[in-house]
Amino acid sequence: MPNKCRQALAVALVHLLAPLLAGQLHRFKPGFNLFSRDQDIQLGKEAAAEIEKQVELVDNAELNAYISAIGGRLAEQPQADKYPYTFKVVNDKTINAFALPGGPTYVNTGLIAAADNESQLAGVLAHEIAHVALRHGTNQASKAYLIQLPALLASQAVGNQTLLGKLAQLGIGLGANSVLLKYSRTAETQADLLGVQIAAQAGYDPAEIARFFEKLEAEGGARAPQFLSSHPNPGNRKKAIQEEIRYLPQQAYRADSGQLPRMKAIVARLPAPRKWLGQSGASPRSSEKERTRRER
Repeated sequence: MPNKCRQALAVALVHLLAPLLAGQLHRFKPGFNLFSRDQDIQLGKEAAAEIEKQVELVDNAELNAYISAIGGRLAEQPQADKYPYTFKVVNDKTINAFALPGGPTYVNTGLIAAADNESQLAGVLAHEIAHVALRHGTNQASKAYLIQLPALLASQAVGNQTLLGKLAQLGIGLGANSVLLKYSRTAETQADLLGVQIAAQAGYDPAEIARFFEKLEAEGGARAPQFLSSHPNPGNRKKAIQEEIRYLPQQAYRADSGQLPRMKAIVARLPAPRKWLGQSGASPRSSEKERTRRER
C-alpha cells in the first residue's frame, strides 16, 4: 500500500476513533419495566396523596415558589422526559429529598439549610428528577415482582381500589425500605451522572454537586445524612461526577438566583417539626402509627 494511502487511512481512523478515545457523556435509558409510563404517573399521584397525609408540608408561599422555580427549570431539560413534576417542601430537619414515580418531588427543610449555594440544592433536585425519568422505582418493582405483577397490572380495579392499593397486595408500600423508593447502587450512579447533565444544562454549576456529595459523605458515621441512607453510595461520587463534567459543553453557569440565604432564613424561622413526623429512618406508615398513638 502506498505511503499516501497509509497516511490517509491513519488520519481517517484517528477521526473515527477520536470520540471513543476522548470519552463522552453517559447516555441512559429506562430499563426493563412492567409498568406503563401512564401507570408511573398514576402511581405517583396516588402515592403523593398518601405521603402528604403523613408528612408536614411547609405552608410558605415564598419558599414553595422558590423550590418550584428551581425544579421547573430542571424539569424543562430534555432528559427530564416531560413528566408532570411537582415540587413541595417538607418541614423535616433531616438532610433528604425524594421523588415518587411520575414526578411528585419533596425537599426537606434540612436539605435547604445544609446547601451552601443554589447549585448544590439544584443538583440534589436534578438527581431526584433523574430517578423519575429513568423510572428507577417501577423498574426495581418490576424486577422484584416479575411473576406477580403482570396479572395484577392487567386486572381491572375492584370498586374504588387504586393502583397503589393493588400493589399493597404484594407488599409494595411506601415505607422507608419500599422497593419504589430505595434504589440500587447502579441506579444511584445513573441518577448522579444524569442529574449532573440536567443541572448543567439548566445553568447550575455541576462542580458544586460533587462538593455537596463530598460534604455529606464527610458527615458519615452515626450522623450520616438521611440522603445517604436512603440513597446508597455507589462509590466515589465526587470522582465520577468530576469525570462526567469533563465532557460537558463549556459554558457560564448563571442560573443561581441569589435567593438561597433568604430561603435559609425562612427555614430557620419555621416552627419545629411535629415529633411524630420526620423521624430518622421512620417510614410514612410507621409515622402514621406513632401519630395515632400520641393522639390517644
